Amino acid sequence: MQAFIQNLINGLALGGVYALVALGYTMVYGILQFINFAHSEIFMLGAFAGLFVAVALQDVGSTPVVVTAVVFASMAACMAVGALVERLAYRPLRSAPRLNVLITAVGVSLLLQNAAQILWGATPRVFPTILETQPLWQGTELVLTNVQLIVIVVSAVLVFGLSILVNRTKLGMAMRAVSFDFDVSSLMGIPTDRIIVFTFMIGCSLAGCASILYGISYPKIEPMMGVVIGMKAFVAAVFGGIGSLTGAAVGGLVLGLSESFTIYYVSSTFRDAIAFAILILVLLLRPSGLFGVVRKEKV
Repeated sequence: MQAFIQNLINGLALGGVYALVALGYTMVYGILQFINFAHSEIFMLGAFAGLFVAVALQDVGSTPVVVTAVVFASMAACMAVGALVERLAYRPLRSAPRLNVLITAVGVSLLLQNAAQILWGATPRVFPTILETQPLWQGTELVLTNVQLIVIVVSAVLVFGLSILVNRTKLGMAMRAVSFDFDVSSLMGIPTDRIIVFTFMIGCSLAGCASILYGISYPKIEPMMGVVIGMKAFVAAVFGGIGSLTGAAVGGLVLGLSESFTIYYVSSTFRDAIAFAILILVLLLRPSGLFGVVRKEKV
């Protein structure tokens, strides 16, 4: 029983990271109806931004102030990169065919990957210890650490906060209006360009926070770290229903739990394969996802 609970905790912590990254995918898709494949590299850049700030503050030690500074620096860096990518790469193609935008997204992803390797090298780096890992509960086969608890709580708070932002504020109402009908929203006086940039920045800030949570849990970062994480988060978004915030959160948790239990009860060899197995099942049984809505388009 303790082993089951341990894997449940591990899965929730990992699923929280997937959920935060998946929310970025689903927010952009909800607004512009395309997948921002460069989102995984923004996650990677957030980890490196946090690394540099943590190294600069390493003399201060492990304090809540340092942790907060690293998290906010990563989120700010990701927001800036997200806004820049939207302005330079995606906005000029807003009226272009979706295939053009998709190719551009893949190109931006490769550009960021290679730029990171040129700047910082391909060798993995150890993420600094900005938070000492301490067991809060320890049994025969069960260990709950402060890092796991923080990852779970922070992920839940951010998901809940995003839900309030989207469903309970005027800005969220504008985001939902642009998502529902871009042209009509523009005619109604909604500043669509600002709403889209804000959506990119919010999604990227969540990826930045997720990168730090991942860094303190699995302290090894590299320029290619976003590839696998991004693909799994994309699977989580598709599983929950691309365009649905609730679906992205649930999909991330389900994927994290599936991966954790697969490692323990089956084999660690299949930890990455389980994500794509879930994707295949979803596409076969329910292509719109758990919370997705089938939309009919007039041709």
